Amino acid sequence: MLYEKIKEYAESGVYPMHMPGHKRNTALLPPGIPYGADITEISGFDDLHDPRGVLRDTAELAAELYGSDKAFLLINGSTVGILAAVGAHAGRGETVLIAGKCHRSVYNAAELFGLKTVNIEPDIDEASGIPCSIDPSVIESVLEKNRDVKAVFVTSPTYEGVISDISSIACIAHNRGIPLLVDEAHGAHLGFSKLFPGEAVKAGADVTVMSLHKTLPALTQCSLLHVRGGIASAEKTAGLLSTLQTSSPSYVLLASIDRCLRILAADKDRLFRDYERELGMFDGAIASLKRLFVLCHGSDRPHPGFFAFDPGKLVICTKNTAMSGETLADTLRVEYKIEPELARPGCVVAMTSVCDRNEGFTRLANALLSIDGSL
Repeated sequence: MLYEKIKEYAESGVYPMHMPGHKRNTALLPPGIPYGADITEISGFDDLHDPRGVLRDTAELAAELYGSDKAFLLINGSTVGILAAVGAHAGRGETVLIAGKCHRSVYNAAELFGLKTVNIEPDIDEASGIPCSIDPSVIESVLEKNRDVKAVFVTSPTYEGVISDISSIACIAHNRGIPLLVDEAHGAHLGFSKLFPGEAVKAGADVTVMSLHKTLPALTQCSLLHVRGGIASAEKTAGLLSTLQTSSPSYVLLASIDRCLRILAADKDRLFRDYERELGMFDGAIASLKRLFVLCHGSDRPHPGFFAFDPGKLVICTKNTAMSGETLADTLRVEYKIEPELARPGCVVAMTSVCDRNEGFTRLANALLSIDGSL
C-alpha cells in the first residue's frame, strides 16, 4: 500500500538528495503539513505517467472497485480528466454534444482543442427551480440532426444531485459508434449501496471522471478517470493526461487516493450502512418543515423530471419563503456555525459524505427547524 510504503521510507534513515526542497526536515518545519510523506518519483515509487508498480496497483484497485477496464489516477482534480477525455475523443474542428449544465472545464476543453459544440439545456423542475435530468430522447433527436457529432458529454450527477439515465444515453451514443463521456465529479460514492444509484461506469459510460475528494475521504484534487468498453481510446486519453498533468506529482495526493480506495475496499458496507442510517434520521427530523423544504428528503414530494437523485446532497429550497438562498447560507454560517457548499438565489446546497457524524446532521436539522419556525 502506497501510504505505508511512504511511511516506511520516511522512517528508514535514507537521506534525501533529491526534491522536494524541504527535505522532510520536520524539526524545522511547522506541524500540520505532511512534509514527511511528500516525496518525488524516486526509485521504488513508480511513475504516474507510466505506472508499473505501486501506482499501477492503486489504479487497478480503482478499476476493480468501480468496474472499469482501466483507471487513471488524477492529482490535478477532475478538471484535468475532463480536458483529457474531451480532447482524446474529438479532433480540431469536430463537434461534441454537451448535454446540460456543465463545468467550465468542458468549454475550456472545446476552446483548447478547437472543437465545435452543440448544447442541450435540461428542463427546470417547477417546484424547486433545479435543472432536471437530461431526456435521452432529446439527445437522440439532436444526434439525428447533427450526424457529425463525435462524442456526447453529460454531467451526472449535477451539483444539486440530479442523476440522468446514463444507460439509455449510452445506448443512443453507441448505436452511432460514438463515446459517452460523463462528468461524475460529484458521484464517486454512487453505486456502493442501493440508496445511492446511478453510477456511470457500470451504466455504460465510455469515459467517466470522478472526484474522490468531493464525496469520499480523500484530499482536495484527488480524482479518477475510468475507461470502459471498446469505443473510447485509453491510449489517447493516457497521452493527453501525460501532457496535461504535472511531471512532479504529489505523493501526498497519490497516497490519499490509495488510502481512500483501500478504505472503500475494506469497509464500504459498514460505512454506507451507517451513512444511510444518518440520512434516514435526518429525514425524520426535518419532516415537519413547513416553509423550507429539502429536495427529495423529509416530506418533499416526488419530482418527475428527475431520473434519480443522490440522497447525499441536501438541497435546502427557499422558494416558498421570502428568504433568499444567500441569506439562508449567511444565517447557517453566522448563527449556527454551519458552512454550506453553495448558495444560490433559491437554495442552499449542503454536501454530506460517509465521513459526516451524527452531530453534523443533528445540528443542520435543528437549525433548519429553528429557521423554518421563524419565517
